[in-house]
Amino acid sequence: MSAKTYHITLNGKVYEVEIEEVAAGTTPKQTAAPAAKPVASRESVTAPMPGTILNVLVKQGQAVKKGQVLVILEAMKMENEIVAPADGQVASISVDKGQNVNLGDSILEIA
Repeated sequence: MSAKTYHITLNGKVYEVEIEEVAAGTTPKQTAAPAAKPVASRESVTAPMPGTILNVLVKQGQAVKKGQVLVILEAMKMENEIVAPADGQVASISVDKGQNVNLGDSILEIA
């Protein structure tokens, strides 16, 4: 029997998974598998719609909590709060105040 290790991305998080090959006619050994653990990675925060960046409320290197407002995006004359999807630290900021963004453009990354 041999085992292969794969990295799988699910909902923006990378998981390390080990797959064990079993010969035909044999029963795989029963072991308590450890829970898949996320591999340290960056999570990209993207623009949910086209608009203009009104304000960037965080700085690179700043610690943020899930749900914290990061950026104010104006779209269709409405101000939209872009919030942190998870706890972490701002790794990089890709936009400036006054900049136009399109749907899916990277705004910043959280490590």
